[in-house]
Amino acid sequence: MTDTRYLVHGVFWDGPPASTPTDDGGPVLRLQSPEGDFLEISLRAGSRLGFKVVEPGRFCLGHVQVQSAGSRRHILCGSAAPALRGKQCERCFVLDESRLMHDFHRGGRVTPGLRDYLMQEHWLYVATFAGGATKVGTASGPRKWNRLAEQGAAVARYVARAEDGRVVRVLEDLVTAGVGLTQQVRSAAKAEALLQPLPAKALDAVNARAAGDVQALLARTAVDGFQAVEEQWLRPAHAEPLYGRTPRHAYPHALDQGQHGFSIAALGGANALARLDGTDAEFVVNLSRLAARTVVLGEYASEVPAVQEPLF
Repeated sequence: MTDTRYLVHGVFWDGPPASTPTDDGGPVLRLQSPEGDFLEISLRAGSRLGFKVVEPGRFCLGHVQVQSAGSRRHILCGSAAPALRGKQCERCFVLDESRLMHDFHRGGRVTPGLRDYLMQEHWLYVATFAGGATKVGTASGPRKWNRLAEQGAAVARYVARAEDGRVVRVLEDLVTAGVGLTQQVRSAAKAEALLQPLPAKALDAVNARAAGDVQALLARTAVDGFQAVEEQWLRPAHAEPLYGRTPRHAYPHALDQGQHGFSIAALGGANALARLDGTDAEFVVNLSRLAARTVVLGEYASEVPAVQEPLF
């Protein structure tokens, strides 16, 4: 056990090495110590995660300064303030440069570092989640794979390679208006869908159909600065069991309080397929609900539901 209090920043995926593109990289839970250092806890299959939530509410995760296409700096919240705007305090929300990228293609102001980031190659993708919900999205060249891994896509296809971030966001808005694909799927909806994932063939068919609609739209557009592509995203091998059809159940405890501990059987995006001590049942745990909360690590264990009959 330890009494060090960590602020949870969330689940992150390292990209697969270019030499072994089928490797799933490394999913980790990123924690910030009181001194501002970062600790990463492995979430690979077979690892165990034990923690206790020690403070009520969420606290600010700071803000980002984008210095160049390949460099960004995370600035800690100077006052460790409560999070009022998502996972940030009001001051850090205003100072966060990454939020400016969403208006860049509409003529919005950006810093020199963010402009450098946005002027690199970007990709347009169509992603489908376990229940069939499908969205259009964008990723920078260096984070082409990671972006979809962290979102927890079940199936995805890249449909365009754009010369910069302005063009790709113009295309994204065009797809939403012309095809009707949303640009966001709620984390709660992703987790709920994993309780009864659709069959793999059905999900692939949904995604292929949506990607085809987008490609047909792109073929008619007068927008310049992109090339249409047809490329399948490689889902991380570490996530495979999560999208299977084995029985699983919603995690029975809220992550805003209490003690929790379980073994990781699989991870997709921020959702874990977990095994609790004392039962063979598997549970879907939405770890995104831990972001911006304060925890201590230790050999904790989640309480098994008192009435287990409905689980089986």
